[in-house]
Amino acid sequence: MTITMIDYGIGNYRSVQKAIEAVDGRSDLTADPDVIANADKLVLIGVGAFGATMDALRARNQEQAIHHAVAKGTPLLGICVGMQVLLEDSDEFGFHTGLGLIPGHVRKFPDNPLLNVPHIGWNQLEHDGTSPILRDVAPNDYAYFVHSFCCHPAAETDTIAHTDYGWRYTSVIGRDNIYGIQFHAEKSQHVGLQILRNYLAM
Repeated sequence: MTITMIDYGIGNYRSVQKAIEAVDGRSDLTADPDVIANADKLVLIGVGAFGATMDALRARNQEQAIHHAVAKGTPLLGICVGMQVLLEDSDEFGFHTGLGLIPGHVRKFPDNPLLNVPHIGWNQLEHDGTSPILRDVAPNDYAYFVHSFCCHPAAETDTIAHTDYGWRYTSVIGRDNIYGIQFHAEKSQHVGLQILRNYLAM
């Protein structure tokens, strides 16, 4: 089965494609809304700001295509800002609405003079091992993060994993056929590859 990567003009696509290939997967990169709407599996990579990502998706008529695909049961994986835009809104550089696929909001890390923001580097994933997206990922395994804003799902049941960086925040989300990871799978070595392998197996 081929993973369709959504090309909205922003993102480090090749490194994620190489990670997918490393776990014996296949991927295609497309900006075509019709292809997105009829894909077998979707990956939405996010680099940069929430608002710029949503503007780019809307300019290419991809938002409606993503909603169409998800509504008919197509699995969707959001990575980094691609996870954040799954929620309803963000206050990064003003107020911006997201895809609204998972109820909740995106907010900046709380002020803490002892912590550097953005959060850059390796940190642990706290989870109970029951979600298929984290199968064979050990509790407290490390992943690689680069972000200043965090997801706040409205329902605790949509949080699959937490990470502690001065305070405990949601680092993996999931609802039905929708998943999001705040960290970079392509930079997270065996953990990132295992998550991509799990997503391929769904």
